[in-house]
Amino acid sequence: MKIISLSIGDPDLSPPPFILETLREEAGNPKNHHYSFSQGEPLFRKAVADWYQHRFNVEVDHEKDVIALIGSKEGLANVTRAFINPGDRVLVPNPAYPVYANGGTVLCDGIPREMPLLEETGFKPDLDQIGTFMKATTNVKMMFLNYPNNPTAAVVEQAFLKEVVEFAVERNIIVCYDNAYSEITYDGYCAPSILEVDGAKEVAVEFHSCSKTFNMTGDRIGFAVGNSQVIEGLRAVKSQIDSGPPAYLQIVAAKALANYGEKAVQTHLRQLRKIYQERRDTLIDGLASIGFRCEKPRGTFYVWLDCGEDSMTFTAKLLETGVVVTPGVGFGSRGDHYVRFSLTCPKEEIEEACATMANLQ
Repeated sequence: MKIISLSIGDPDLSPPPFILETLREEAGNPKNHHYSFSQGEPLFRKAVADWYQHRFNVEVDHEKDVIALIGSKEGLANVTRAFINPGDRVLVPNPAYPVYANGGTVLCDGIPREMPLLEETGFKPDLDQIGTFMKATTNVKMMFLNYPNNPTAAVVEQAFLKEVVEFAVERNIIVCYDNAYSEITYDGYCAPSILEVDGAKEVAVEFHSCSKTFNMTGDRIGFAVGNSQVIEGLRAVKSQIDSGPPAYLQIVAAKALANYGEKAVQTHLRQLRKIYQERRDTLIDGLASIGFRCEKPRGTFYVWLDCGEDSMTFTAKLLETGVVVTPGVGFGSRGDHYVRFSLTCPKEEIEEACATMANLQ
């Protein structure tokens, strides 16, 4: 039986040619195989700072406000090691990328406090409700947020991020904003940075990755930008855990970011968005033809579907037909009755998967 995987978010598309060419050149240079700095090479951090200026019109100090990561996942886990002590509470979306609660909070003996993401509220947390909870408790140290969102594919505007910053400043909590999908957007939507909000650098640090933007998931190169004290705490932890990403990968990523406004990168991004948008439309039209309805997401390469039953049961039914999806309960209890489809396989396979799903009883 043929297996069609619409589960893991691992792009099937290649990095653009200029990245592969630079990687071959820099990996072949013996000088690029020594230890790197825990905070990252100055050349890479400068490229990140320049990218923020170009992409978001945000000025950051590459010496104090930027750190290189071995993929943003590593940074999201390690930032809790720097600031969360046993018994501290961390505000975590539900459903959410599991690293926030499991890879970070729980492993530090922190206590995850769920922020429900509900369809009726656009999969955004109710800050008023959370504020009420915080009046009755102590030791809330950190909040994780992620838009464009994995798994729900929801997006937000800058006005919501302004509310988040005001909320965090008033309560003195760290905001860890996962913006890994900022460049995977459609239908005219442009994802903001939380650092565009006045006062954000008092409380926020933003996590990015080259994985989605440049199809470099296996290369493990990312970065965090924002509050200098949080960056320093992250650096101190990382100095005891790793020695920074390989220098040659930082050089490659620096070139990609430095050329963001140039033809090669913009052509890559246009093609990338076009391919994912075609796949998105194919999947949603196919689902609609067999009786399922969901909104077309304006960000990420996921489709979040209310499957109308226990997500594990629905996933098992699909698996019997050869179609693999991710059960929503894997992202938290609020994800039950949903499944996540990934758009990281060819359009033809998505069409085939939809035809197969039409035979479900």
